[in-house]
Amino acid sequence: MPADRLHLVRHGEVHNPRRVLYGRLPGFGLSVDGRRMARQAAEYVRGLERPVSALVVSPLQRTRESAEPFAELFGAEPFIDDRVIEPTNVFEGRRMKQALANPLNWRHLSRPAVPSWGEPYERIVSRMVAAMDEAWERVPSGDVVVVSHQLPIWVTHLALSHQPTRHDPRKRRCALSSVTSFERRDGAGGSRFVEVAYATPAATAGAVDVGAV
Repeated sequence: MPADRLHLVRHGEVHNPRRVLYGRLPGFGLSVDGRRMARQAAEYVRGLERPVSALVVSPLQRTRESAEPFAELFGAEPFIDDRVIEPTNVFEGRRMKQALANPLNWRHLSRPAVPSWGEPYERIVSRMVAAMDEAWERVPSGDVVVVSHQLPIWVTHLALSHQPTRHDPRKRRCALSSVTSFERRDGAGGSRFVEVAYATPAATAGAVDVGAV
């Protein structure tokens, strides 16, 4: 038997005083509040009273730090998987309002459905689902926790819900330290992931959330 449920968990608030788009840049760890948020997410999953058999983590600092309370509460060894990492983005290290005010950057906005400013949505979904499939099959039972980032989680939700992956980044339903949960269900086309829950266990009032891709 494979896993029972898989949880995509977003990292907590990042220390980002310059308000830049941090992407894959090094040196962007959690703020004090971000560590609290990560703890609240882990405590929420523990409160489900479901055993966690595997912990999969993006290699970036903020996700590794967000995985720490899961490792502590469940005694799970983090498995680093590059496939659940933040996408690339040409605006990394810049403040978006300033970057978009420069006409030289407008060429990067020419094909928002792809998107033209970063890694194609289709590729993000493909690598995320591959990582989810492998993690699901790797354990004999119990739940899997995958600590990742806003955009990968959101476009995976859209794709698995049979919605277009093109979207307005300002309208993503993927709060800091949120938990998006899936199960595999059998259907006419075979077994597939189906979203079963979305939770925002962390208090995020006043949080800074401007650096996501």
